[in-house]
Amino acid sequence: MRTASFTHDSVLLFEAVEALAIRPDGLYIDGTYGRGGHSALILQALGTQGQLVVIDKDPSAIAHAQHIYGADPRVKIWQGSFKDFEQALTALQLSQPVNGLLLDLGVSSPQLDDAERGFSFMRQGALDMRMNPEQGMSAAAWLNSAAEAEIADVLWRYGEERFSRQIARKIVQTRHAQPLSTTLQLAELIAQTLPKKEPHKHPATRSFQAIRIKINEELQDIETCLAKSLTYLAIGGRLSIISFHSLEDRIVKQFMREYSTPKRLPKNLPILDDQTEIPPLKTLGKAVRAGEEEIATNIRARSALLRVAERMR
Repeated sequence: MRTASFTHDSVLLFEAVEALAIRPDGLYIDGTYGRGGHSALILQALGTQGQLVVIDKDPSAIAHAQHIYGADPRVKIWQGSFKDFEQALTALQLSQPVNGLLLDLGVSSPQLDDAERGFSFMRQGALDMRMNPEQGMSAAAWLNSAAEAEIADVLWRYGEERFSRQIARKIVQTRHAQPLSTTLQLAELIAQTLPKKEPHKHPATRSFQAIRIKINEELQDIETCLAKSLTYLAIGGRLSIISFHSLEDRIVKQFMREYSTPKRLPKNLPILDDQTEIPPLKTLGKAVRAGEEEIATNIRARSALLRVAERMR
């Protein structure tokens, strides 16, 4: 495995960790380790009896965690998707309720900055886009085999790309003569296909986002993880979730709203206030955005949005 070093500045670092209201003896999950920014801050608040489970699909991230925290008895490391965090708990023999779950969604800076991973439309690299390059179908394999209608649907649903049909048609036409294999090959194809460009946005932005989400099943992972959290969170346990685009945030927002809203009852029922059922969750405050100072030093923070909820019953 390659050992090249790529840095990652965790967005909304202090806000996301503070929202967990960490107990020194609690059990916490960092479901998107990346390069460990949030984990490091969580560990500062944990005592000797506390436990932190770090999870990531990416073998490079797992190697980083093992190098930095492999000797820390409070830290347990597990490779996989955060949607399967209950499998991690079982494998690590942790049976107590979880006091906090933190997710920093989307692609990490090391993945974007490493051209060989295929996430960036600005750098030449193999058209891969898998967060775990050792599992699943690469972006190139999918684009060179999927039906035109499926490609168009993915570009529209996950990238909200207005010209999804034109791009899909061009991909299918091109691959008959020469299979797609590199990031710049795809980015150039998209740029040539779009009849109208958005100001200050690369033509391939939406399509690359859509393909990445498809390849890594990102939205399905979020939905599955959130649903499971209701079972595994302790009473008073917190969800602290950072999203970077509207599709992610919509899932998080709707989940928290659904499970923090009391059930509607017919009017004039003879029920006292203390007899009504308490919702499973309580949302804590409004969504938090990165401040101007953080955005000035980390442009990727400009679209970040943090939502927090607490388990009530």
